[in-house]
Amino acid sequence: MLRQASCAAVLAAGLVAAGSVQAQPACTGRPSPYRLFVNVSNVRSAQGLIAVTLYADDSSRFLARRGSLYVGRVPARAGATRVCIHVPGPGTYGIVVYHDADANRSFNRNFIGMPAEGYGFSNDAPAIFGLPSFRSVRLAVPRDGFQTSVRLRYP
Repeated sequence: MLRQASCAAVLAAGLVAAGSVQAQPACTGRPSPYRLFVNVSNVRSAQGLIAVTLYADDSSRFLARRGSLYVGRVPARAGATRVCIHVPGPGTYGIVVYHDADANRSFNRNFIGMPAEGYGFSNDAPAIFGLPSFRSVRLAVPRDGFQTSVRLRYP
């Protein structure tokens, strides 16, 4: 039985090393026992960073200057990027993601204020006629290890 367990461990390590199984990403944010995994899809390139902004369940702070709990940044991966972010605990949050393609740690806009980089919101909330309401992006995070997906939209 010990030999079988050893073989399984070696096989699993080999698969992770070979890229067949994606290893869990290191988590960003203030360390806590609770992690949220955000699977970001439609990432156009591996240039720059994927920024995940975490908002508390407070509509008055959503998208407000200095209103977020935390912004976690990880290197972008073309196609999809998996981001792990610590959350304070189970609860309701808002998630905003953007592709900081030039890694300047800022969301770029064009000369009329429209987005110049890819962006997305929890619950895939639409931003067709302006920014979504906090109610449309509210995401219940019931436990450690909870997963959600955000699809980036590019201008």
